[in-house]
Formats: sequence, C-alpha cells, structure tokens
Amino acid sequence: MSTKPKLGRGLGALIRDESPVTPPPADGGSVIHTVPITSIRPNPLQPRRHFEPEALAGLVESIREHGVLQPLLVRSAANGYELIAGERRLRASQTAGLREIPVIVMAARDDQSLELALVENLQRENLDPIEEAEGYQVLMDRFTMTQEQVAVRVGKARATVANALRLLSLPDEVRLLVSRGALSAGHAKLLSGLPIAEEQVLLARQVVQDNLSVRQLESLIRRRQRTTGRKARVTRDDIPANHLQLLTDKLHQHFGTSVRLYPSRTLANGKKVRGQLVIDYLSNDDLDRILDLLGIRIE
Repeated sequence: MSTKPKLGRGLGALIRDESPVTPPPADGGSVIHTVPITSIRPNPLQPRRHFEPEALAGLVESIREHGVLQPLLVRSAANGYELIAGERRLRASQTAGLREIPVIVMAARDDQSLELALVENLQRENLDPIEEAEGYQVLMDRFTMTQEQVAVRVGKARATVANALRLLSLPDEVRLLVSRGALSAGHAKLLSGLPIAEEQVLLARQVVQDNLSVRQLESLIRRRQRTTGRKARVTRDDIPANHLQLLTDKLHQHFGTSVRLYPSRTLANGKKVRGQLVIDYLSNDDLDRILDLLGIRIE
C-alpha cells in the first residue's frame, strides 16, 4: 500500500485506507514543492462551480497575512501542472497576487483525479446542495458505486446521500434557486417530496417571494393538502413552450449574456403566478453595458 501524503485535515484524511484509487505521490513521498502559480491550470473535472465572493474574500485576506498553509494537490501536465484539489486556495492566491504556491505532486489518472476532487469537496461540505448531489451521482455513475459505497467513501450516512440525490429530480428552476442560495437544502427536501413538478416550482417561487422558512413551507404544504387534498395544479404557462426558447435566444443575443426566462403561469382556479426574467452580468462594467441597453442612466 502506498503512503498517503500528510495533508493535515485535507485529502489525506478523506480517502479511506481501503481505497484502491488513491494515487501515490509522483516523487515517492509527500514532498512539498513551490511552483509558479501560473504553471497550474484548473481541473476541468472540478465538481464545484460556484464560489461565494464573501468567503473567497476572507480567504484572500488570510493568504495575504499568513500565506497558503495547506499545499494544493496537483498532477503533472503539459507545460506545468493540473489542479486536483484546492481550487479555492488557488483562486484566492491568484487574487492575493502570489507568484508562487506550495503543492504536492501526485501521479493520478483522470478517474483518480476526479474522485479525489469529488471526495475532497464532498467531505469538506463546501458545495451547495445541488453540487453535492451531482457529486454523489458522478461517483455512482463513473465508478459504479452504490449509495452505501458513496456514503462510506465520503463519511456520510446513507440517508444523507439518498436525500441529496432526490434533489436532482427537481425542475431546473428550483435547482437554480437552490444553487444560488435562495432556497435551502431543507426547502428543497420538502419540495422534492411533492409529486408534480409545476407544484414544486409554484411553491419554490412563493418561498422566495415571501421569504418563508422551512417550517413555514412545511406548514403551508400541510394546510393546502388539508383544504384541497392536493395543491392547485398549474394548467399552463402563459408563454407557450415552443416560443419560450426562441424568446430566450433573442434576449440572449440582445443583451450578450446568459438570460433565463421563467414564464408567468395560470392556475386551474384562474390565479396568476408571476414570471421572472434573470439577466446575468460579469462585472460592474458589464452591468453598465446592460443598463445602457435598457436605457437606464445612473447619475
């Protein structure tokens, strides 16, 4: 059995001794190297896609004051290294203006790199609920694991894994709200138990609009089930599905950025559910450009 690198509470503590996928350090030991930060490229298989600016800003300040206390895990790649684990530290170090960064170089195949990145993120609990669920699903699909095996690998209860995976059945709009933090994992768990996708979207929007807690959502579901036996079903979108994508594409072309259009809906009882138009922007300059397109001037 190869000797695992000593990473404190990092990756060395995440992979179980019985794991057959833990790669050995490329240099035969857990030697820490200092390499140019520009020589490291991100991991294209990185399971985490969202990085909270506030949390990253705190890490930037810590690195400026104390440096990078825990080395990144990388593997050799053409003209440098590819990151396996530690993307937050890499991003924060780049923002902090570091020119060099400590790393441990591992000999890892693509599948090993993916699993190490997944397990580290899942174990550290720094993924949003949807990313966490997708991480579990990738472990199951790519490595033919059962829910029980995934639970053992990441040190979680099997029920935790099973409940997380249920979130992947939610409609895209609801999953997006969860990823952005507008809905908590508790909200998502309650919504995933509802049988009709339109009802999940309807109640998710109400949670966001009325700032409902998990307990308030649970009470709302119970009241509606008591009074109607089931929640009022959405009968139709006010924008037909065949027009929705066309309109979304035109908005994307007009604004030059990602645009999501959630149509208003009409319930069986005639009640209207408001729609949403979400326009993404990358920076303040990008926001100014979009405001110009809308004819909005801020003095």
